[in-house]
Amino acid sequence: MAYQNSTVPFEKMLLNFISNDDPMLSMLKWLCEKLMETEVQTKLGAEKSERVANRQGYRSGYRVRRFDTRMGTMYLMVPKIRNGGYIPFFVEAKKRSEAALMNVIQEAYVNGVSTRKIEKLTKTLGIESISRGQVSAIAKDLNEQVAAFRSRSLEATYPVLWVDALYKKIRDGHSVKNMAVLVVTGVNLEGRRDILALEPMYEESTATYNKLFENLKARGLEKVWLVISDAHKGLIKAVRESFVGCSWQRCKVHFMRNILAYISGRDKKYFAEKLKQIWLQPDYESARKYARSLMDEYELRYPTAVETLEEGLEDSLQFFNFKEIDHRKISSTNILERLNREIRRRTKVVGIFPSMDSYIRLVTSYMIEYSEDWSSSRSYINPEIVNAIQQKLLAA
Repeated sequence: MAYQNSTVPFEKMLLNFISNDDPMLSMLKWLCEKLMETEVQTKLGAEKSERVANRQGYRSGYRVRRFDTRMGTMYLMVPKIRNGGYIPFFVEAKKRSEAALMNVIQEAYVNGVSTRKIEKLTKTLGIESISRGQVSAIAKDLNEQVAAFRSRSLEATYPVLWVDALYKKIRDGHSVKNMAVLVVTGVNLEGRRDILALEPMYEESTATYNKLFENLKARGLEKVWLVISDAHKGLIKAVRESFVGCSWQRCKVHFMRNILAYISGRDKKYFAEKLKQIWLQPDYESARKYARSLMDEYELRYPTAVETLEEGLEDSLQFFNFKEIDHRKISSTNILERLNREIRRRTKVVGIFPSMDSYIRLVTSYMIEYSEDWSSSRSYINPEIVNAIQQKLLAA
């Protein structure tokens, strides 16, 4: 009798699964989430909400993660660990084989390798059952995902945009060129980050940047408050032409590099420490006052560095007009620097790309992953702060 009683909860669970549209997929989702809970409990050395002295960390809610299987697509509630990442063991294993497979398919795209040869290569990855038809289908699906991501509709307002470039050696006919891909990241009115655009740049001009911004507007973007970028003249002009009334913030990190290029090696470290204090001041006036004293001190010794600082100072202080937002987030393009560094690391193995299309396709596939992670993470900028600034701008 005890045995029969113990099966009652499980029988109820089975009935719940059967009532779903896809019982097997529902059961798999339940099993995956139970496995994750057990894995996190083991990793932390404590159950959920359990108070123990020797626990190895703390939980921090959940994030939704898409997980594609042969049974179908699931959206799993993945536990988050405070001050440390957590990727389920079954997701990690799948990501490795998928990444390898995508690289193989990418190789087929860029070198015109036959699907028969791709099928042979996949066997080295331990993916024995994949057919030529499946390889072609996966390749087609990847192309569709990339195209959909790059042309998707955007929200009307992105208060802040960061613009930066990735540089990579690309084969162009019989020559190899160091070419750029512009990456645009934005924050919406909910304070969440998103990757808005990846566009190849064949020449650096106002027309190129205008085309980039016009493409964003064609996809739905109407209003931007602040654009953060390096000091490309064409970009600055395009920002002012495309987004009337928008402020432009010169990236302080790039600006510091420009200034330090004129400082001798023995003084560079000391001067850099003094220089960065400009952007750590509590307000605009204090920053200008400190910068003035620094320029007065070094004007005779490093005239070109001081001249560079004086010319670009005002543009590098525009973030003070948005004092409610954490200045570290809107005074530089560091948000993109970290992203670009990771992309460079992941594409390094390819070396010289056979075409710009092949590079865009691969980078976009990585960007989609980051975009999905950002959509389920906490806000980058507090939405209450964003709303307060919006109300202030509307009232002005």
